[in-house]
Amino acid sequence: MIKGIFFDLGGTLFRYGGRMGGGGIRFVVNELGISADPDEIGNAWRNASSSVGASYGRQRYFLHKDLFQDTLRAFLAQFDHQPNADLLEEFHQQQLAAMLQHLPIRDECHDALRELKELGLYLSIVSNIDDDYLDPLVTQHDLDAYLTHWTSSEEAQSCKPDPDIYHYALSKSGLALDDVLFVGDSLHHDVAGADAVGMQSVRIVEEGVITPLTHGLEITAEPNHEITSLLDLVPLVARLNGIEP
Repeated sequence: MIKGIFFDLGGTLFRYGGRMGGGGIRFVVNELGISADPDEIGNAWRNASSSVGASYGRQRYFLHKDLFQDTLRAFLAQFDHQPNADLLEEFHQQQLAAMLQHLPIRDECHDALRELKELGLYLSIVSNIDDDYLDPLVTQHDLDAYLTHWTSSEEAQSCKPDPDIYHYALSKSGLALDDVLFVGDSLHHDVAGADAVGMQSVRIVEEGVITPLTHGLEITAEPNHEITSLLDLVPLVARLNGIEP
């Protein structure tokens, strides 16, 4: 019997998109007086994100604040600049504010969570994000009305696909491995990690979306199930629990 569902955050309950980092980058470029056209700025940021993300994506635990600030360092190095501590902190605050304002929640998210909760399921978020991102997103979008718990990588001191974060979330839930579906978008972070600990995985597929922090990784994991909408979880759980009409 499926008794609970653990959800990834970015790319799963929320879609990638919006202007999540643009405000912070624009602030830094203006603050340092960097003279470059938008295409050059965009290419430099993508280069920095790719190189730094490839390194962080292989670590068992990290803070996203450190990831983003190291990405800024790599970005500015391309323009012969080095940020001081005050600029790094202001960039973090600007980016945090932009993400909270612009990270788009999936249209069907609340309906899906409500229907799943009505089935009596334990619902939780297990996310590779810091507390100062996760907690405000949960409360800002009223997700706490449906969730029993939520777990950040900062709280667990472990980032998916490291097994510790899965076991940490399980210990909070009181459920067994066989009781839980893990739903995420990333083959590397969500599916491979769930498979490694023996948890069933569900991948939400969105055409044209590139999962962050997977550049250069060889990914061979295969999900147990695939969906294109969070609402697809309702009939999936019914079928797995043998109550399909």
